Amino acid sequence: MILLSFDTEEFDVPREHGVDYDTLKEGMEVSILGTNRILDVLKENGVRATFFCTGNFAEHAPEVMQRIIKEGHEVACHGVDHWNPKATDVKESKEIIERTSGIKAHGYRQPRMFPVSDEAIAAAGYTYNSSLNPAFIPGRYMHLTAPRTWFMKDGVMQIPASVTPWLRFPLFWLSLHNLPESLYHWMVCRTLKHDSYFVTYFHPWEFYELREHPELRMPFIIRNHSGQQMCQRLDNLIKMLKAHGERFVTFQEFVEERN
Repeated sequence: MILLSFDTEEFDVPREHGVDYDTLKEGMEVSILGTNRILDVLKENGVRATFFCTGNFAEHAPEVMQRIIKEGHEVACHGVDHWNPKATDVKESKEIIERTSGIKAHGYRQPRMFPVSDEAIAAAGYTYNSSLNPAFIPGRYMHLTAPRTWFMKDGVMQIPASVTPWLRFPLFWLSLHNLPESLYHWMVCRTLKHDSYFVTYFHPWEFYELREHPELRMPFIIRNHSGQQMCQRLDNLIKMLKAHGERFVTFQEFVEERN
């Protein structure tokens, strides 16, 4: 069972590298292009995914939001302003998503997978939270004692991103950018065999030609295989998993099946 997801936000990574960048103009243009490319790949392969959207993205890209919904994907929450997350975002992002899209939002993922209040998640009425990357990465993701697989807390299902059973190697977006595809596919299949399901996530801006824009100061590990090459890598991953008979489900469908 495959839980494919996309953190659908305004592109703000250049600001992390000291670039004066307008995230709600230039950043949204990048993310809108990338999201449409993702949707094209998913449509071609006939699979569905979950899009964790910021309030900013929902309000500035209504046509893309409607396309996500019309093509059968799930919309979940990813805060309000990706660059400047606040404690109130847990509730406010749900209100924005539901108001702008006309659907009920069941899930939440904190920007950059930073810690988020479990009490606030439960109080806002979410059924699941996917804000944990239980990887062994010094710095941002160093969660050796956190559960690797889904668990319940305060009545909310916690759905961490998948890492390998041994060494907790992350199988998220950067891994597909930089590892040989055959190695990445092998690690995904080994993890699937061990856990019976697989959770991963990407971002729309990865599907933009970052290599053609040195002014954005993107590190090599981010711009490597970006743009159309990343579209092809995503397509290859989906086709490999389908060839193995795997089923693609939304996060909320996963919650309902486990309950």
